[in-house]
Amino acid sequence: MLALAKPALDVGLYTNRADEATVFYEQQIGLAYDHALPVTRHVLQHRFRVHGSVLKVNASDRPLESAPAGYRSLTIAGDAAIDLIDPDGLPVRVATDLAPGVDLSVEVRSAEPNAHARFYRDGLGATGGGDRFRLGTTELRVVADESQVPAGRLDASGFRYLTVQVYDVVAEHERLIGMGADEGMPPTRLGDVAAISFVRDPGGNWIEISQRASLTGGRL
Repeated sequence: MLALAKPALDVGLYTNRADEATVFYEQQIGLAYDHALPVTRHVLQHRFRVHGSVLKVNASDRPLESAPAGYRSLTIAGDAAIDLIDPDGLPVRVATDLAPGVDLSVEVRSAEPNAHARFYRDGLGATGGGDRFRLGTTELRVVADESQVPAGRLDASGFRYLTVQVYDVVAEHERLIGMGADEGMPPTRLGDVAAISFVRDPGGNWIEISQRASLTGGRL
């Protein structure tokens, strides 16, 4: 079972509409802007606080292609009900009716919901069943969809990945690969800040495994 260093998952998206997206998430959705983080020479990540989670808006200065993704929509716990569409056409909802203790809910479309259920429970240590799985304050809502095709490349437009914060990225990465997850990227150290890797779930969706020094007492 995956040991979470933070009891919430983060969500990452890619966009070519950085200015519009920043205004949308800050002013229309009401998220607090944290800071910008250079990810690569061509990608600047704008980070927004979502209760205990982070929404990572990866702004690319290169044209992004469209690619399939199982991550389809985002629901955030709030004091009022709002249904909006972000600048890239992604459904974003602020809701008052999430389950107690859930701050963030991600809709995941799956052609194989049973395989996703096993992966979330056995691989990530999620609780729950049916179509709803819980990791800390984050809910993953699996929607059966026979037409859903495997997710494409990471750096395409839309919701592209989830981040789980752990205490040992190498051990967790190897454990998930040993369980049959596909490798997206082997563990890589990012200076003294973090070490990360990527695996892909049964639908090909990207999951970032992150060991962040600020959450692990400085251990990398």
